[in-house]
Amino acid sequence: MAVAFHDINSAAGLKKLDQYLLTRSYITGYQASKDDITVHAALSKPPSSEYVNASRWYNHIAALLRISGVSEEGCGVTIEGCAPITGEAVATPPAADSKASIQFLFYWLLFLIWYNTQASAAEDDDDSDVDLFGEETEEEKKAAEERAAAVKASTKKKESGKSSVLLDVKPWDDETDMKKLEEAVRSVEILQSHGIQLSTQSRIIP
Repeated sequence: MAVAFHDINSAAGLKKLDQYLLTRSYITGYQASKDDITVHAALSKPPSSEYVNASRWYNHIAALLRISGVSEEGCGVTIEGCAPITGEAVATPPAADSKASIQFLFYWLLFLIWYNTQASAAEDDDDSDVDLFGEETEEEKKAAEERAAAVKASTKKKESGKSSVLLDVKPWDDETDMKKLEEAVRSVEILQSHGIQLSTQSRIIP
């Protein structure tokens, strides 16, 4: 069922929008849709902090548009007393913004890999520093060295500091050219010194 708002840039219109969003996260449904973008585009400026719910919703939709976009169609919304909303207002974010968002995700993944590597190294150091029985005797040291040598000879050297990350990239809608989207993802420059390499394998899931 379509939702209607009247003159949402006025104080009365903003108050009605704020009350409407008191018990809702989005204009229609349970996830962001083009109905949210339509109302967002109709607002001439962000709602002030006086309108707590409208301000919270506006900032959330603005963040989605910057990072991932919105693809759900929604149930329909009518804005009365405002200039008509053009199709460009609810279009896919510019390619440059999408590329910047992808690059941001890569560097965030890079940070997570680095953090996990450091945490693992710190844990190994802590384990090696634990001494439960005080100082070792010469016999105990020799026996420990022999055990370590035996383990090292029977097992392969542990490979550390490497992680595998699966990057799931979702299209804007079913008309998105997935080949071009993959090319955009692979075009993001990642320095070799960071140790990040993209696999040549990819899979498109309908």
